Amino acid sequence: MSFSDQEKDISKYIHKLGNSHDLEPLMERIGDSRFVLLGEASHGTHEYYTWRAEISKRLIKEKGFDFIAVEGDWPDCFNINKWIKNGDEQEIQSVLEEFKRWPTWMWANWEIAAFANWLKSHNQERPASEMVGFYGLDVYSLWESMELIVSYLENEDPETAEIAKNAMMCFQPYKERDSYGSIFNKAKPGCQDQVIELLKKVRQRSHNYDHALEADLNAEMNALVMANAERYYKAMSDFTQNSWNVRDRHMMETLDKLLDYHGDDSKVIVWAHNTHIGDARATDMANHGLFNLGELVRREKGTRNTVLVGFGSYAGSVIAGKSWGAPMQEMELPEAIPGSFEHKLHNMDSHNKLMIFDEHPRITEAFEDKIGHRAVGVVYDPDNERSNYVPSEIPERYDAFIYLDQTQGLHPLKYKPEGKLTPETFPFGI
Repeated sequence: MSFSDQEKDISKYIHKLGNSHDLEPLMERIGDSRFVLLGEASHGTHEYYTWRAEISKRLIKEKGFDFIAVEGDWPDCFNINKWIKNGDEQEIQSVLEEFKRWPTWMWANWEIAAFANWLKSHNQERPASEMVGFYGLDVYSLWESMELIVSYLENEDPETAEIAKNAMMCFQPYKERDSYGSIFNKAKPGCQDQVIELLKKVRQRSHNYDHALEADLNAEMNALVMANAERYYKAMSDFTQNSWNVRDRHMMETLDKLLDYHGDDSKVIVWAHNTHIGDARATDMANHGLFNLGELVRREKGTRNTVLVGFGSYAGSVIAGKSWGAPMQEMELPEAIPGSFEHKLHNMDSHNKLMIFDEHPRITEAFEDKIGHRAVGVVYDPDNERSNYVPSEIPERYDAFIYLDQTQGLHPLKYKPEGKLTPETFPFGI
């Protein structure tokens, strides 16, 4: 059977996606799963954020999910967490403007502002123990975590604060603030031993840190960032691929700590790039000894308890930078290259689509061979488009996939809306 014949054959098993009510098949596929990982094919696409928000709202309201964990730095995301859980009268824009590291647009955008406002409104109707949280999984924020934990412990636990200060001095030779991914390679010997000692102390005494919202959790997670960041930056400075594994293992360790904190039956929604949430074993990453968060969650939490949802689009625009640290700009997202996964979905018809891969064997059979699947990073060169495609066994990489035919760049906070409080960040009238 030619692929064009297969396209006609499987199109009847693919759901059209127009509004949040069309997500019902995905809600049924998720069922009682505790781990739902929602991807994105870029860090700068409006529709990926709004559709993830719609899915998350339904999971929270209908299935009792407890928190959201995102591909963002712990300290900045914890500020969002505090804002959505307390009665602070300041606007969310003030909180999001604290995201200083490049690429700021990933979280300091109007789409996140709108979703955070919804989360705050939802939480105001619930007791403190049932409020939905918002946390960062990433390892980049080494120095910010150091400063926060020293400042906090000086008031709460002076003895442990001294250990934190020593660890901070250990890293002093390579304190840098110039970019999101500075490579640190001048640390004094034994730095990691000092931060691990700090982490142990914080864990032992965290039950006493009760003078602020989730202060025990915040102290422990900032210490964990410190413990893992030295390994991550060391791997980067040695130019090894191991830095990827260190980073995703840190995300998994952070996720485990959050699950422990929220209880044995807690449920989590993860927002991260497809390259983190799609099972690495279904891509060429596995050939290079790399794993990712989606693979780790499946392996350690069980495939029956985990749902991985990929995202992709055919053409439009995207927010990105020409190089690392470069000014953000709205760029053209070219039409998907011929023969790619996105191109084949476009050729079926121009509708947005929801695919559930185990819903019918015809869907799996149609995409059982590896096929190019677009991945756009924070650095993007549309003129070198072919390098942005990852060979993937799509039904093995994801449990479900949301295809959006035409997409647009998201709305960074610095772009002020005209004549209204926010841009059209929720297109469904909900």
